[in-house]
Amino acid sequence: MTVSESTKVALPVAAKAQRVFLRGIGKATGPFYGALRRIGPTNAAGDRLDPFMAAAAFAASTIPSLDMHDDDPVAARRKMDGAAAMMAPVFPSFSVDEDLVIDGSDGPIPATRYRAGGVSRGVVVYFHGGGWTIGSRASHDSTARALAVNAGVDVLSIDYRLAPENPFPAAAEDALAAWRYAVEHAGSWGLDPAKIGVAGDSAGGNLAAVVAQQTKGDDIVPAHQLLIYPAVDLAGQTESMSEFATGRFLTREHMDWFIDNYLPDPADREKPLASPLRADDLSGLPPAHVVVAGFDPLRDEGLAYAAKLGEAGVPVTLDRAGAMIHGFFNMSALSPAARDSVQRAARAVADALG
Repeated sequence: MTVSESTKVALPVAAKAQRVFLRGIGKATGPFYGALRRIGPTNAAGDRLDPFMAAAAFAASTIPSLDMHDDDPVAARRKMDGAAAMMAPVFPSFSVDEDLVIDGSDGPIPATRYRAGGVSRGVVVYFHGGGWTIGSRASHDSTARALAVNAGVDVLSIDYRLAPENPFPAAAEDALAAWRYAVEHAGSWGLDPAKIGVAGDSAGGNLAAVVAQQTKGDDIVPAHQLLIYPAVDLAGQTESMSEFATGRFLTREHMDWFIDNYLPDPADREKPLASPLRADDLSGLPPAHVVVAGFDPLRDEGLAYAAKLGEAGVPVTLDRAGAMIHGFFNMSALSPAARDSVQRAARAVADALG
């Protein structure tokens, strides 16, 4: 059996010590966790911040190595990979854990396919978050593995081209190429091409929504879309963007940097290929499970997209994880409430593909 090498991150000794500490925090449950949950700050909607998410947000705002923003995107990518590896849980060996290369229109697109057990319900094509600028298969390895384990599916995790080196629409083009690759190869993996979903978090949720829209009317369309705190309106401003402009891991400064990198021409930001919320007609799209975090600048646009899908007749389940911050799927080892949301998302995928 081959094992993916591209998803491994070498941590320095100090980071390994921090990882041990963080994993210990994640085991604090029961009365201790319950007591902490009653004293955290609340947002304007009345949600109370999870104590471990509060600690993660504080660390991101005070420790430079955990801040997603950097004038050098390459340095920011290294920081994100390292921070994610520090918080990643331990998984047993997978039956499939292989690196692949997709033939994209503008060059190769690296990918990794995971399968946890001997059988699989189908495939989920997964697009990582990171503002189209940072993030990788490595930074989202634990999220992809958790989905594979808990939903009983193959996960095809995609390293699409990143900005600013490759601005819009490069990431969207690679996402569509990855979808078509999964359709073409599902049979060789012993799976039904009609049981392929798309998923992603943040910028990856944007790409998953884009693929669902852009494949509408094709012979084979996604069976499901899992949109985890998706960025779906890159031209608008919301109340949550103002309320959580600072101090909650993802900030307005981060979003401005990401959007400027990906969409240097402001005229592109209202196009549905960049802002799926601005599409005129969402009818006929695949069933969706939308996750939003209560203390997230992107909360309101995620809520708006779920509502617009529902109004168009699309079956939608909404998981409003009120105690969470942006990025919490990558921090699920820290918080029982985060793990519960990950499990709910996996069940939605399993139900859709099963």
